Amino acid sequence: MTTTKSRVVYTPSFTDGAEFRIPTFKVLKQDGSLYKGAKAPALDKDKALRIYRTMVTTRILDERMLAAQRQGRLSFYMQCTGEEAAVIGSAAALDDADMIMAQYREQGALAYRGFTIDEFMNQLFGNELDYGKGRQMPVHYGSKKLNYMTISSPLATQIPQATGYAYGQKLAGEGHCTITYFGEGAASEGDFHAALNMAAVQRVPVIFLCRNNGYAISTPAAEQFAADGVAPRAYGYKMDVIRVDGNDVLAMYEATKAARSLAVEHNRPVLIEAMSYRLAAHSSSDDPSGYRSKDEEAVWREKDPILRMRLWLERKKWWSEDDEKQLQETMRREVLETMKRAQKRPPPALETLITDVYDEVPPALADQFEKLKAHIRRYPDAYPKSAEHAKGGA
Repeated sequence: MTTTKSRVVYTPSFTDGAEFRIPTFKVLKQDGSLYKGAKAPALDKDKALRIYRTMVTTRILDERMLAAQRQGRLSFYMQCTGEEAAVIGSAAALDDADMIMAQYREQGALAYRGFTIDEFMNQLFGNELDYGKGRQMPVHYGSKKLNYMTISSPLATQIPQATGYAYGQKLAGEGHCTITYFGEGAASEGDFHAALNMAAVQRVPVIFLCRNNGYAISTPAAEQFAADGVAPRAYGYKMDVIRVDGNDVLAMYEATKAARSLAVEHNRPVLIEAMSYRLAAHSSSDDPSGYRSKDEEAVWREKDPILRMRLWLERKKWWSEDDEKQLQETMRREVLETMKRAQKRPPPALETLITDVYDEVPPALADQFEKLKAHIRRYPDAYPKSAEHAKGGA
């Protein structure tokens, strides 16, 4: 058994850890200039523009699909608005073979890896081309080819899963890591602590990225924890930790790149707390006006991470107003046209209801499926789309 040596005192000595104030890493000012003493990461023009285009695309996709939900075309939607830099800047610092385990607001990371607008739309509408075969709620994306684990609804489940997956990566020894994203609300779940403890003890290559966006749905951060945010919790697990301006895409990229080096080269888990703000509602089912003011939102809108990066690109002569106009017009048209195509595609074939669970469909389940088909044939008007799929065999 190992024990930690500490100095000895002879009178009661208490501490609440308040002396350990974690600084916030920043690189980029809101006007696109660098802070004094800060150095921009080694980003070439092509990669910088790829990051920026992904941020803009994610914002446009979110705006259009929330509108679609309000029109009754979708049952549910969640936006990444205001947190694009934290998500996309970090994803850009990873290797494509690294595993991403997201919470539900990281569509930007998936878009950066190459998930197309068509693929997003197929999942959102649950049509026959949806990889999840219509079984998941909208925004519960997944892509095996892009190493992006399918999202699940229960809060914080992906955090201990990330530790376990990273343990497997350590055993494989191929130089890959896992990153898991979650909000500060998820950091209040027991799964968070179990995951960090196992990762620290087993020394696995995992990056825990907490998007501290100010609110766990309607609960403000001040009511979630008494300590200085989420970052200090890493001390309890003897884990490397850094706090970053989550609206600063350059800082997020640089911090995650350094975190990946620690994780992959030294098997040291890392906690990153990205300080940002959720400009949109928690989801399409939420009304933020009930728990925060318009004035508060206005302050954070002035810290828009997309505008900040755009101004930096313009300073470097890598971007212009004409480039911006063309990108906006192109992506808005593509999102709208792709959505119309996805809506017209039929739902998954009926037999997919009983596939992917067992290697061979058991007799009892096959019998139930035959009864379902008979029911649909008997009442075809109640199932206009599914009736056609029921005509064939299972």
